[in-house]
Amino acid sequence: MEVGFIGLGLMGRPMVLNLIKAGHSVFVWSRRRESMQPLLDAGAQGCASAAEVARRAALTLSMVADAPDVEQVTLGPDGVAEGAGSGHVHVDMSTIAPAAAQDIAARLAERGVSLLDAPVSGGEVGAIAGTLTIMVGGEAAAFERALPAFEAVGKAITHIGASGAGQVAKACNQILTGVGVAAVAEALNFATASGVDAGKVREALLGGFAYSRVLENHGQRMLERNFKPGFKAWMHQKDLRIVMEEAHRLGLALPSAAATAQMFNALVGSGLGEEDSISVLKLLERLSGGEGA
Repeated sequence: MEVGFIGLGLMGRPMVLNLIKAGHSVFVWSRRRESMQPLLDAGAQGCASAAEVARRAALTLSMVADAPDVEQVTLGPDGVAEGAGSGHVHVDMSTIAPAAAQDIAARLAERGVSLLDAPVSGGEVGAIAGTLTIMVGGEAAAFERALPAFEAVGKAITHIGASGAGQVAKACNQILTGVGVAAVAEALNFATASGVDAGKVREALLGGFAYSRVLENHGQRMLERNFKPGFKAWMHQKDLRIVMEEAHRLGLALPSAAATAQMFNALVGSGLGEEDSISVLKLLERLSGGEGA
C-alpha cells in the first residue's frame, strides 16, 4: 500500500520505519527537513508538503503535537485536504480533544476526505517495537482500509466507535497511566524515605494485586533513575489538560485525574517538562527533601 506519513518526531520516525519494513511504500513530510533525512535513507520518499503526501498516497497518517497542528496539516494551506482526492482516508494518530477530532472530521468530510482519530499508547518503546495500542474512532469502512497500516505499527487495534471515540478512549488511558505513574512514584518515594529498599518493595508488589504495567516498567526505570524521555512530561501534562477540559464540559468529577494534572503542571513548571513523565518522582523527592531536592 502507498502510505503517507506527516510528523516525524519521537513517535513518527519509528512508525515510518515499521511501515517500510512491512512492505508499504511510504511518502513523508515534516516541517523540519532534517527529520526526514534518516527516513529517506531507509527507503521513504520525501515530499514538499502534506498536500503532496496526500496526492501520492492512498492513505495518509499524521502524528503531531495538538489539535492546532492537526488542523494545520489537514485543512491549512498545502494541507492534506488540498492534495487528497474524493474518498481519501486520513488517519490522525495524535492525542487531541474528542470535540476537536469531531470538528476536523466534519470539515474534512465536506472536502470528501474521511478522518479516523486513532491515538496510540505504548510510547517510543512501543513505536520502535511496532506494538502500539491503537484506539480508533470513525467510519467502519475507513477503518478497514487503514487496517494494514495499523497492523504494521501496532498490536492491540480496536475500533472504538464513531468519530471522536478513539480520543475518548485515549483520554481514559491517560487518566489511568497518569494516576498510575504518580501512584508508583509516591509508593517508591515512601519506601525510600522509610529507609527500606524500594527495589525489594517493588518486587513484592509485583506479585500481588498492586501489580500493573506501570509498576513493572516505569517503576523499574524510576529505580534506575532513567528519565530519558519515552513520553515527555509536557505531553502528559497536555493530555491531562484535555481530560480536565472534557470533564469541565461534561460536568464530571475526576478528583484523582485533577490532582495528577496539578502534579504534572508543577512538574513542567519546575523545568522538567522535557524529561520523561516518570520524573514526577523527582518532584515528589523535592517536595519531601529527598534525593531530587
